[in-house]
Amino acid sequence: MEKRVTFDGKLLSYLLVAPQIVITLVFFFWPSGQAIWQSLLLEDAFGGNSKFVWFDNFRIVFSNPGYWESARVTIVFSLLVAVVGLSLSLVLAVMADRVLRGATAYKAFLVWPYAVAPAVAGVLFGFLFNPSVGIVAWALQSIGIEFNYLNNAGQALTLVVIAAVWNQVSYNFLFFLAGLQSIPKSLIEAAAIDGAGPSRRFWTIVFPLLSPTGFFLLVVNIIYAFFGTFGVVDSLTKGGPARATEILVFKVYNDGFRGQDLGGSSAQSVVLMIVVIALTFVQFRYIERKVHY
Repeated sequence: MEKRVTFDGKLLSYLLVAPQIVITLVFFFWPSGQAIWQSLLLEDAFGGNSKFVWFDNFRIVFSNPGYWESARVTIVFSLLVAVVGLSLSLVLAVMADRVLRGATAYKAFLVWPYAVAPAVAGVLFGFLFNPSVGIVAWALQSIGIEFNYLNNAGQALTLVVIAAVWNQVSYNFLFFLAGLQSIPKSLIEAAAIDGAGPSRRFWTIVFPLLSPTGFFLLVVNIIYAFFGTFGVVDSLTKGGPARATEILVFKVYNDGFRGQDLGGSSAQSVVLMIVVIALTFVQFRYIERKVHY
């Protein structure tokens, strides 16, 4: 006999989902609609005059070499954040799942970074790696490594990736740990009795059973890398040096609010939204086939 929650009338059902529908309409569909409309307009900096120009803003964006350079930086940055973040979080979760003594403190310390806002994380790493007063930069220089992210493009991108991964690692850790603890211990014990070593047990039993969690986190981390890392970039490098860390979401802000190119900025945001939606669709269409539920 199947037990299901039923409602006598439809009004209560609509009332329960109404807050989420309102939030989605106000904070997603309305801004998205405004961005699409403004991407078809040519406006002055103060919005006093506007002219309908159809797709001219998109043509200008796609003909700009700087936009494609930002797209390349975004692809590299997103792949690094997703791969490094998920790998590190999985390792930490496996270690936390095995810890017996001090497990509570270990888990608490790993969760704390999630409470730090991305902008604060950027400021924190900026202090630590500051070439003049940063303690980490001083330690690196003491062992012969000259670290100055203010004028070294590769070091700047590396530092932004580290800060973004550090800020997101707690979120990934929580889900991986929950996934590990939901795996029946009887399966692990049966494999151990059959002679499977720790590595073989992990890759043949644990890892496949974690695939739903890993797939969910892959989608979340890709979206985070495209949108949620704006605060890290803005507070740490501001897109520099020489636009080496100017990812697409920061370029939208930079062109719109600093360059006062409202139409071009809106066109870039529409393209970014379409790219993320397409990536999410591809992930659900193809990668989800390899997920074991």
